[in-house]
Amino acid sequence: MNYYDRSLDALMHAYGRYNVTFDHGDGIHLYDVNQKEYIDFFSGIGVNSFGYNYPAYVEAMEKQLHRLMHISNYFNTVETIEAAECVKKATKLDKVFFTNSGAESTEGALKLARKYYYQKHGKADSEIISLNHSFHGRTTGSVKLTGNAHYQEAFGPLIEGVKYANINDLESVKALISEKTAAIIVEPVQGEGGVYVCTKEFLTGLRILCDEKDIALILDEVQCGMGRTGTIMTYFQYDILPDILCLAKGIGAGFPMGAFVANKKFAAAMEPGDHGSTYGGNPMAGQACRTVFKILEETKMLDHVQDISEYLIEKLDDLKDKYSCIKERRGLGLMIGLEFDRPVKDIVQTCLDNGLIVVMAGANVIRMLPPFITTEKDVDQAIAILDQAIEKNI
Repeated sequence: MNYYDRSLDALMHAYGRYNVTFDHGDGIHLYDVNQKEYIDFFSGIGVNSFGYNYPAYVEAMEKQLHRLMHISNYFNTVETIEAAECVKKATKLDKVFFTNSGAESTEGALKLARKYYYQKHGKADSEIISLNHSFHGRTTGSVKLTGNAHYQEAFGPLIEGVKYANINDLESVKALISEKTAAIIVEPVQGEGGVYVCTKEFLTGLRILCDEKDIALILDEVQCGMGRTGTIMTYFQYDILPDILCLAKGIGAGFPMGAFVANKKFAAAMEPGDHGSTYGGNPMAGQACRTVFKILEETKMLDHVQDISEYLIEKLDDLKDKYSCIKERRGLGLMIGLEFDRPVKDIVQTCLDNGLIVVMAGANVIRMLPPFITTEKDVDQAIAILDQAIEKNI
């Protein structure tokens, strides 16, 4: 029995897995069990910011394994405190709660906004406004915030009080505001929904609206944050701050962790016993987080992200000019979507067969999330494979 058949036999069929079994990685390359090499333009869904086997990251994590792996959050560790200080400095927010994943960060942000509302109004009947085509996770709370009925329909009854507006349509948000509104949650760049970018007018309008109504602006930067779009947080490109922020993926660069972060006003609503996590922010996670920030700062890697993203965008625009089936190229930094006028499943599969990993974001969109260490040579090689795959399948 091969590995693919063994996976079907042993694992729940919750993922539409490709028939590839990976063995190891180095730089931006992955190698399967047959030692075939792949250019990874997906980074584990935007997680592996430094690719694979990045020396400074590996060394720091190896040392931490020998020091301390896990203790309870009833106690402090230097790693966790310093990681939180790094997050505070980077986000310009005030208080941090570490989680294990993006969905958990969303759940925590939701609870915090509702707790603030409860303290203010003395009742638990709050409503949340999310956006159509958004994605915030697959737990029973976060999946309700996800503006796509496909993810929800089999798992009801879900939490109540969630409404959906449209991205870049401020009036559609205003129409849903009520005295019960506790928060508006938005991805500055929608990932799973097709790599749609919020306009500056829309996000600044939401910030003004939330200030006027004293409701929480929650920004979900699980995928677009931590440098992926060229700035450490995407919202700095909009000249605003959120009240509550959701992080994960790149914050650990491969080690599973996340965080929700808040300003003083909303963070003050959290009291002992309101929330918890056995593993969230343990010493290994703390080491991963502070190492990520150290690498980003010492290497000035975000300057490279901006430069290499411009080069990649230029090459993708050349492809768009070449093929009329490409309708649009959109995204920010190294979070890019190519929308086609047809399904892209066969193009993605051909890329994989030829050694390039890209994925779909909806039936007609190819999504790319390359590692930050990607070079112009890597881009050229990836574009050549993608070019061939498009030509073969149109």
